[in-house]
Order: sequence, then structure tokens, then C-alpha cells
Amino acid sequence: MIKTERLILRPFCEADYDDLYEYLSEEQVHCFECMKVKNEGEARAALRERIQGGEGYLAIVENKTGKVIGEASAEAESAMPDEFEAPRDTYCPCLLFGSKYRGKGYAYEAMVGLYDYLFYEKNARRIYIYTEEDNLSCQKMVKKLGMRHEGTFVEFVSFVNDEAGNPIYENTMQFAILKKEWETGITGRCSN
Repeated sequence: MIKTERLILRPFCEADYDDLYEYLSEEQVHCFECMKVKNEGEARAALRERIQGGEGYLAIVENKTGKVIGEASAEAESAMPDEFEAPRDTYCPCLLFGSKYRGKGYAYEAMVGLYDYLFYEKNARRIYIYTEEDNLSCQKMVKKLGMRHEGTFVEFVSFVNDEAGNPIYENTMQFAILKKEWETGITGRCSN
């Protein structure tokens, strides 16, 4: 369990169904559109997946209400191809929030808590994220976290199609931070 000033990040449980259904049934930014559920059956399957995923999936709970307002996920991966033995010390976290909870600083707060957990409890060496080129609020947040822009992948991935059914490819930016950078206070979190 990860606690911040306003949030708790914890494993999902059966009691989270209504809250999960609420935010997963909303319109999402393109990269999360595939996670959208259309009915109760899909929502139940999504909840089972999150419960079975263990600590790879965390419910983001608002302290004062106990409501699940979103989710975080992060799986350990190796910096080397699978055929080489290498530590699984790299993480690519992902956050998703219900629309009512966006723009309130919850994402930044959740990321600080999650990054501390990954670096100090899971011994992460490196954390990186992807964001679409037009997602300016995410870019602002990761810069505040002290992450550096490592590159932009032009027409990297398609999450949606145009009216004719053709994929619309989006430019995707990658940002990253190393544990030693987090520890030395390069991040904006130390001054905020």
C-alpha cells in the first residue's frame, strides 16, 4: 500500500466494482480507449484482471471518500532482450483517472508516491513513460517529476481510426528518470 497526502494506492478488491465501472465506461484519451468497458460483464472481467494482476495493478483511492478514482499499473521489465539474463529493474508506469478527478494534481501526487515505491521498495533503476505529443498536461507533469525527454517516435502507434476505418497514427514521446536522479533531487518534487 502506498499512502500520499490525499491518496492511497492499493491492490484492487471486489468492492471496487462500481467505481471501476464508472471510470472505465467514460470516454478516454486515445491511448486508454481500448480499456473502455461497454457493459457490466466487461467491467467484471476488467476487475478480475486487475485483482489477478496483483501488485501490477493498483487502485487509486481518494483518502477522504474511500472512492476509487483511477488506477496505476507498473510491471518490472529488463533493459535487455529476453534471451539475456538481466535484472528486471525498469518500469513503465501508467495512470488512468475518472474525468471528475483530472486536473486536481492527483496524477502528480500518485506518481510521486509510486516512483518512491518503485525506486525504494522495488529497487527500480529506471522509470520511463510514453505520452502522446498532444497530451500537454502529461508532459508538464513528467517534467515536474524531473523526467527528461528522451525522444519522440513519429507516427508510432494508432489507437483510433478515421471515418473510413484507416488508422490514425500518433507521435509518441518518451520521458525517463534514473534512481540516482530521483535521489539527488533533480526532480521538481523536492521544491514543491
